[in-house]
Parts: sequence; C-alpha cells; structure tokens
Amino acid sequence: MVDKRKISFTIITMIVGLMIAIQFQTVKQPIIRDTRDTWELRSDLKREQEIQSQIIQEIRKYDNMIQEYAIDQEEAKGTVVRETLEELKQEAGLTEMKGPGIRMTVKPLFSEEVLGQPMNNISSDLLRRFVNELNSYGVQEISIANQRIVNHTVIREINGRTKVNNSWIPNDNFEIIVITSDPSKLYNRLQVSRAMDEFAIENLMLDVSTPINEVTVPAYDEQIRVKYMEPVKAGKEGS
Repeated sequence: MVDKRKISFTIITMIVGLMIAIQFQTVKQPIIRDTRDTWELRSDLKREQEIQSQIIQEIRKYDNMIQEYAIDQEEAKGTVVRETLEELKQEAGLTEMKGPGIRMTVKPLFSEEVLGQPMNNISSDLLRRFVNELNSYGVQEISIANQRIVNHTVIREINGRTKVNNSWIPNDNFEIIVITSDPSKLYNRLQVSRAMDEFAIENLMLDVSTPINEVTVPAYDEQIRVKYMEPVKAGKEGS
C-alpha cells in the first residue's frame, strides 16, 4: 500500500515539475518585436499592394478573356444559325436567286384576228408537263409569269384560266425564267423537245433565248403553310 502511494506521489511530482519547467521556459523567451522602421514598413506595404494589384489585374484579364470567349461563342452560334436559316430560305424558294440560265417567252402563235376567236389561256396540264420536263433536265430554279415554282406550288385551272400559286397566267405574253448550271445544254435540249409542238397545238409559241450569263428568279412571296406541326414549348422534353 505504501509502495503504491510512493509511486503515485512520484508521478504527481514529475508532472508538476514538468509544468513548472514549461512555464519557466515560456517566461524566459524574449518577446520578438518588429524592428523595421517606418520606411521599411511602407516599402513592404507598397510591394504587397503591387503584388495584390497585379493579381487583381490578372484576374480581370482572364475574366475578360472568358467573357470575350463566351461572346465569340454566341456570335459563332448566331452566325451558324443565320447561315442555316439562309440556306433553308433558299431551299424553300424564299429568296431571290441569280445565276446563268435561259429566258423563254410564251406568246400567241396566231392573233385573235387571224383565228377569228378570243385567245385561250394556256392549259394547266401543258404547264405542269413543261415544268416536269425542265426538272428532268436538272434545272435549279424556275419562275412562270413572275411566280416562283417551289415544292408546294399548285398549278391549276379554274373556269378555263390557269393559276400558278395564287396568280392568274395572262392570255398574252408571259415569261418562263430558268436558272441552270449548263444553259447551253438546256438550250440544245429544248430545241429538239416535243414541248415546242405541244405549245403549238394550243396556239402558243415558245420562244427560247440563247444562254444568258445571269438571269433573276423572284422569291416565293406567299405564306408557307405547314400542316400537322406545332411549336415545341420551352422545357418540354422529347418523347
């Protein structure tokens, strides 16, 4: 029992002694004071401020670079969208087109005085067949009496008169303008085409010009109606 007390006392004494030694060592350590003078402090402060200013400038520079990159990305996206929209408009016939081609004039073969009766309007069947023939030759664009021919163009006959899109074809002269990559080839084909005879049967003459370096086909100027489609609402997920 005495031995246990001696051991406990010894341990407590060692702990107390260690604490006193640590406290004494702490008291002995001198307080380190900043011995720099005012000029040195100001110089150090100025250097720190310059470093901080450089860091801020670098941050701003890279922030501006990020913003410019984002703007460039948006402009690039906008350019792509505009180019795609322009291509779609061209494919839909919504823009005026220029290019090499041929101009044809449809006019009466014989006048009313010679025939002794009023002139008949060109039939819709003849006009449709001729458009199909031109398309078979690989032409790029067609206009009839200043009406652009597009995929959904309707050529129909109402009460003996022919309509293209929503415009009447005149009884007297009107033009058919065609843009094609090879006007000479188209010209030669038309010279031996049966279309000449078919027009003559309806008392019409198809006067074909020689190849022209640039002709102009007007834009389709009517509203395009799209059926069975509706706009996608924002946030609506695709199925």
